[in-house]
Amino acid sequence: MNHYFSRRSFLKKSIIAGGALTLASSPLGSIVMAKPNERVNLAAIGIGFRGGEILMELHKTGLCNIVALCDVDMGAKHTEAAIKQFPDVPRFQDFRQMFDKMGNQIDAVTVGVPDFSHFPITMMALDLGKHVYVEKPMARTFLEVELMMEKARKNPKLATQMGNQGHSEANYFQFKAWTEAGIIKDVTQIVGHMNMPRRWHGWDVNMKNFPPAEPIPSTMDWDLWQMQTLGHNYNKDFVNGQWRCWFDFGMGALGDWGAHILDTSHEFLKLGLPTEVGAEMLEGHNSFFFPMSSTLKFSFPKRKGMPALDIMWYDGINNLPPIPEGYGVSGLDPNIPPPSTGNLEPAKLNPGKIIYGKDLTFKGGSHASTLSIIPESKAKDLANKLPEVPNTPSNHFANFLKACKGEEKTRSSFDIAGPLSQVFCLGVIAQRLNGKFKFDPVKKEITNDKFANALLIGPPPRQGFEQYYKV
Repeated sequence: MNHYFSRRSFLKKSIIAGGALTLASSPLGSIVMAKPNERVNLAAIGIGFRGGEILMELHKTGLCNIVALCDVDMGAKHTEAAIKQFPDVPRFQDFRQMFDKMGNQIDAVTVGVPDFSHFPITMMALDLGKHVYVEKPMARTFLEVELMMEKARKNPKLATQMGNQGHSEANYFQFKAWTEAGIIKDVTQIVGHMNMPRRWHGWDVNMKNFPPAEPIPSTMDWDLWQMQTLGHNYNKDFVNGQWRCWFDFGMGALGDWGAHILDTSHEFLKLGLPTEVGAEMLEGHNSFFFPMSSTLKFSFPKRKGMPALDIMWYDGINNLPPIPEGYGVSGLDPNIPPPSTGNLEPAKLNPGKIIYGKDLTFKGGSHASTLSIIPESKAKDLANKLPEVPNTPSNHFANFLKACKGEEKTRSSFDIAGPLSQVFCLGVIAQRLNGKFKFDPVKKEITNDKFANALLIGPPPRQGFEQYYKV
């Protein structure tokens, strides 16, 4: 029997029988829609590039109605697909106007915009009682992440989810099961690595100024694009993903990929915040954009029943970590998406991690990729002692929408994703200053460098955005 047609006939019978399901036909294929009164009314803020992908993934679950689209460059080419998919949905350029006009029709929002602009949108949404799905990392400064966590704690009935989608896939459930079974234990070092070319590779590290002003596209609200930041003239190298390159706007390779590589280690090894952070090596360090290569060290103290642990982070094309004996081949796992630059050239080492325990060493990839015990002989010895790993009950997008309805708990809620994002904020400060510092995880202060400590807060917000810094 053809399973595709038998499934369709089953769904049609279900629709006739009880109206429980509807089939929506779209370029994405047939989507099984929940009953209208069981769908979450969702507004998408940022509908091009990654924001557009998030929108489509949430739509594909059949658990939401798309009720509003918002983008500061609504007439740009990269917004066309979303507008074509949802031609009758109201559109806005300014998230504040969207909330003013449609707030009572919105249950939840997606925030798929540049890292630095996650903060004001998320804070306003939570204030208005909206569930929030925000792309990773949560925010660009340590303080902003802290305030987002506080705001979420004040609104415990609201679902929050950071968009590190592997946190709802095989990697998450395997790491959880292996930790609980004592397979992953006594870990003293984790090596994270991302050695693919980045957007800023090849730029002039001796630049003395930001790039010159260019004409602002007629479709774009450049003033609003800058959000709480101030003082940049429009240039094409600030927008459409290029914002990742700059200290003022993005989080470099660490913020971009760290949440996909280090997330499960951070949660299940209960790492919290480090006590020391340092740039061990930076190649091409400058005042404007991220180094060509970085080696960073994060030192975490002992936790209950767990030894002190260091995370080493390596980025840069030739800045590979030491490879342990018996590592084997670094094949590109299909669970690892290509970088947002679309770069598909083979890397010398694919994004991932090496985890060193007292008795066992593990290698893993990024996103949904699962761990392997190395060397292979050791893996074979333990094959029949490994616990069963459950399948995921819902992908990251369905998990969020089900949490909005009170049916599940989000797996990357702000209380879990916040401290992880703050680790990246600390790493970026070390990159920016090319330095090392001590950090007090209780007081949440850098104790031996006033300049670095000031970067936890960042520059004051421009006029009109101060309100978002109040919890």
